[in-house]
Amino acid sequence: MSAEPPFGSHGREKGHPGRFITLEGGEGAGKSTQMRLLQERLAERGVEAIATREPGGSPHAEALREALLGGKAAPLGPLGEAILFSAARIDHLDRLIKPALARGAWVICDRFADSTRAYQGARGGVDARLITLLERVALLGAKPDLTIILDIPAEIGLERASRRRRPDESPDRFEREGLAFHEGLRRAFLDIAAGEPERCCVVDARAPEREVAQAIWHIVEARFFLSEKTLAAASATA
Repeated sequence: MSAEPPFGSHGREKGHPGRFITLEGGEGAGKSTQMRLLQERLAERGVEAIATREPGGSPHAEALREALLGGKAAPLGPLGEAILFSAARIDHLDRLIKPALARGAWVICDRFADSTRAYQGARGGVDARLITLLERVALLGAKPDLTIILDIPAEIGLERASRRRRPDESPDRFEREGLAFHEGLRRAFLDIAAGEPERCCVVDARAPEREVAQAIWHIVEARFFLSEKTLAAASATA
């Protein structure tokens, strides 16, 4: 089976610049906040951008989210969890992500396949070959156009995650893991970024949220908007 191009390129083939951007990182890195701020910034540029999350983003995937983050799937072990995450991802792709990109919208997703690599693969001990196989089944070889990895020391991230919880809210399945687990997650995400520098960019998430948002915007602007301006200028002078 040959690999498909990044999802966003399906829209571009039809003349619509749909883009697929994912935000990754450990607990408390600020992914949901940065997703919202990026969505607002894109709206200012006249870009329709849909914000979504994993696990979740579609009705069936949201149902699996409750089981996965609530810990009900934990007895299945890391491989069982990885399979359920992949099942949720297939539904998410089919019902939300692919249709949005096909009509030319941008999609920004809080977590995607890299989280399965890090949580169930690097930290859960699932063989990398099995993780790759699950990715092929769920993604058909395609990948996001851009992945922003929000890097933060595990101790700081866990403290932030604790502060954002409501008084009556308990830590989720993965927040309950120890500091060593989360330090390993940080290394796993950085390893992913180092292995795919053409897709991944690392942003220091310790800075104030507006500074982080600006750093992300510089990356998005350079990757997508400046290149389009360059191409337009070249076409005009040809």
